[in-house]
This record gives sequence, structure tokens and C-alpha cells, in this order.
Amino acid sequence: MSGQELFGYASAIVVGLVIGLAGGGGSILTVPIFVYIFHIPTVLATTYSLFVVGSTSLIGSVHHVWHKRVDFPVTLAFALPSFISVYLSRRFLVPALPDPLFQFQTFVLPKSDAILYFFAIVMIIAARAMIRNDRPEQGEAADGHPRYGSLALDGLAVGLLTGTIGAGGGFLIVPMLVLMAGLPIHRAVATSVLIIAVNSFVGFLGDIHHTDSNWNFLLPFTGLSIVGIFVGMYLARFLAPDKLKKGFGWFVLAIALYMISRELL
Repeated sequence: MSGQELFGYASAIVVGLVIGLAGGGGSILTVPIFVYIFHIPTVLATTYSLFVVGSTSLIGSVHHVWHKRVDFPVTLAFALPSFISVYLSRRFLVPALPDPLFQFQTFVLPKSDAILYFFAIVMIIAARAMIRNDRPEQGEAADGHPRYGSLALDGLAVGLLTGTIGAGGGFLIVPMLVLMAGLPIHRAVATSVLIIAVNSFVGFLGDIHHTDSNWNFLLPFTGLSIVGIFVGMYLARFLAPDKLKKGFGWFVLAIALYMISRELL
């Protein structure tokens, strides 16, 4: 095993660590790790990301359910439309995208490059939210009554995002649960982890029909990520999450800029 591969497997622990500490965010690391360290094709990397994120988040969600932090009615309202959206996008939309995605005279945009550009843009948006530490205290549901219609529409949008780029979308889900459902931030994070877990698994199921996964690689990587989430959940009791979130935001921003510059050059 090369030094680069060892670094890639060590990065799996970081993915789980971030999810354990912040309740999300680790998913936006998996695709760059798979593409740039293990040289896995982009579309397959998004498939692998869904499995890793789903498995790791499931462990975290069991922990949150055990401690009664998850709001199940809100989870159901948000998750059902999201599940449908993510499954349909992985089952039909992503395979149906033409390759190249766009071509004009001598300019050609392959599907894999387009997905990476879109992923990098999402990373920049996520990094901005983490650096600014956007945590809305109230919104449409400030009266304590969840806006289930708005949650369902937002679930459709997040499902489409998850299905397209293979990221859980926790940085979008948490603010939506605060604004549209009136959840306290700790319950929003816990509920988000459960939604991410099932969303990711549903997306992965949509890929089984047309993907031959390398389980000899995927299972050890996922196992290390699960080790990371246990470490993260333990450290979360002692570390200030806001400062960690801001530092991780700068890290994500650096990776996004690296991805864009590498693809352009």
C-alpha cells in the first residue's frame, strides 16, 4: 500500500470525526478523497460517498435516538419527499446526464467535471455557512408550530442535491429544521444526522442497479469512518463545537478552491 493510500484511509477517520463533532459536514470530504487520492471516477465516487456517509451517520443517529434528541414527526415530514427525490435522481437523473454534458465548438464539459464543479460550489456555500457560524434562532416556526409544507418542499430540494453530488446536505438541513420546524439547534443537529443516514442509503440503493462496487475497498474505508465518529462523539463533550466548525469551514473552503483550480488547469 502506497503512502498516498495510507493517507486516504487515515482521511476516512477524519470524515467520521467531523460528523461526530458537528453532526454533519464529513460528507463533503469523501468525494474529493475518492477522486484525488484514490483516483476513483467521479460518478462512482459519489456512489461510494453515499454508502460511507449513510453508514457513518447511521451510527451517530442511533446515539442521538438513544438520548431522545431526534424529532420523529419533523423527520418524517422532511425525509419522505427527500427520500423520493434522492432515489429518483440516483436511479434515473445522474445516469441519464449526457457525457459530455455540454459542448460548444472546441469547448467540451465532461459530465464528471461538471459534477466536480457543482460539488466545489456547494462546498464553498457550506464553508461560508460554517465560517460565519450561521445558526438562526427562529424563523417561520418561531411560534413552535412546524411548517410541514415548507419542510416537504425543502426535503425535495435537499434530496436532489444529495442524489446529484453524493453529499448528505447537513449544512442545509440543520438551518431548515431550525427555521421551518422551530427545533432547538441540538435537536436540529440530531434530527439532521438521521435524515442524512437514510437519505444516503436510499441514494446508494438507487445506484445498485448500474454500479459494481469494490467492497474490498469500501468496507474498510467505512469501518475507519465509523471509528472516527465514535471518537468525534466522545470529543464533542469537551470541545467547543463553534470554533471547530469555523476551522473546518476554512479547511473545506481551501479544498474547494483546490478542486476548482485543479480542474481548470
